[in-house]
Amino acid sequence: MRVSLVALAFLALLAGCGSQRNTLNRLWRGSGQAVVLIPGTSEYTAGDVRMSFLVVANDGRPVERPTADVWVARSRNAEPFARTTARLERPGLPGSADAESANPIYVTHVRIPHAGHYWLLARPVGGDLRIGGIRDLQVRAHSITPAVGSEAIPSQTPTLATAPIRALTTSVPPDRTLLRYSVASSLRAHAPFVLVFATPRFCQSRTCGPVVDVTEAVQRRFAARGIRFIHVEIYKDNNPAKGENEWVHQWRLPSEPWIFLVGRDGRIKAKFEGTVSVSELDSAVRRYLS
Repeated sequence: MRVSLVALAFLALLAGCGSQRNTLNRLWRGSGQAVVLIPGTSEYTAGDVRMSFLVVANDGRPVERPTADVWVARSRNAEPFARTTARLERPGLPGSADAESANPIYVTHVRIPHAGHYWLLARPVGGDLRIGGIRDLQVRAHSITPAVGSEAIPSQTPTLATAPIRALTTSVPPDRTLLRYSVASSLRAHAPFVLVFATPRFCQSRTCGPVVDVTEAVQRRFAARGIRFIHVEIYKDNNPAKGENEWVHQWRLPSEPWIFLVGRDGRIKAKFEGTVSVSELDSAVRRYLS
């Protein structure tokens, strides 16, 4: 009987230890002051998931610590199955007015093998005050936008040869280099290209950065390598009241901005939703297209 009682006590101890496991909720409660996570991405597809988010403190200001620890779990009461580090990226060109006004955003990649409903906890590292934020995300089995590895859609996007420059871009000043080629002609020429869907004039959300400026800067770095850079606006006649244009519908874009990298074989090599920094886009072009 004494042995049985000892065994029962041991099992009870194990059960008590199990109840103290590090669930996502427990990690969040241990993160200190709660902050808000504003997503910079909305389309998540099973596999390698790129996610970006803005961290906003209680005073409404963005948090700008260099890194944040990130955990992902199937529910708030489950233990995280993935942990990674998000790095703070600064949109726009260093020193420019747009870069100074744009909110820095955290970016990370995490592998989520299956579709479903998940929860994310982010805890910025450093500072005098411990902070953490939590939010949910829905991961799809298949992407809405053209998937990485799929053939690019041969859209006959407008160029300087088919429309006046004021109809092609809301950038001020406009960069003609981004308006020379269409998607269709680039596919026919088997030329690698970077395709950016964005509207500089009407980019207004807190997570919408100067993506066209970033694309222009990266284009200059690869000007002699035969890589084309193409900018397509979002709205019909550059007028939000008229709705999205035909090319946005062809590429099934649920948000903006978007960037797609397309190889010589006409297949999509990488894609980015939302704001992106010069360093992130430069690294992707070097890896997939150069």
